[in-house]
Amino acid sequence: MDYLFAVVLFAVSSSVTPGPNNIMVMTSGVNFGVRKSLPLLTGICVGFTVMLLLVGLGFSQLFDMFPNLHFIIKCVGVMYLLYLAYLIASSAGGVESDKQSKPFSFMKGALFQWVNAKAWVVASGALAAFTTVGANFFSQNIVIAFTFFVVSFPCVGVWLVFGSLLKNALNSSRSRARFNFTMSGLLILSVVPVVMEIFETLA
Repeated sequence: MDYLFAVVLFAVSSSVTPGPNNIMVMTSGVNFGVRKSLPLLTGICVGFTVMLLLVGLGFSQLFDMFPNLHFIIKCVGVMYLLYLAYLIASSAGGVESDKQSKPFSFMKGALFQWVNAKAWVVASGALAAFTTVGANFFSQNIVIAFTFFVVSFPCVGVWLVFGSLLKNALNSSRSRARFNFTMSGLLILSVVPVVMEIFETLA
């Protein structure tokens, strides 16, 4: 029971804290509302669960064999996050924007986890902290993945609901533009540590 409690605490703290997933979800809630943003929320939660399972089942060993692969994915992830920041900023006028006239889909939310630097940190940290080498590794991996699946919906969903509530307050194109630019800036700030790490690796 202590083990499960520790996993739940880790899952809650890592899922509810600010990061690319939550910024995307809150921005979608502001611009499109809860119902239209549910596929994105579901894609994020399901996608991260699948990622946890695959990493735990040996995907991480692939990075041990080909360390450059992890660096390449990290670089691609940063570029994709900056592209998302551009999309958010480009939708500054609201839903009517030609740049993003509809919320991100389930598949985009799921695939986004593989280029999300925070998702990699959380996944590797969870597996390192809450698994032991041996016969119990597989069952521990299942427990961790299932816990994150259950916990991530309300934790990330809080950001979606908050964004939807803000939608009523941001009822003008100018106020929504300021919000979207702010969220775009926060998303860029969230990748600054990863960018610095990339430059350190290259140096």
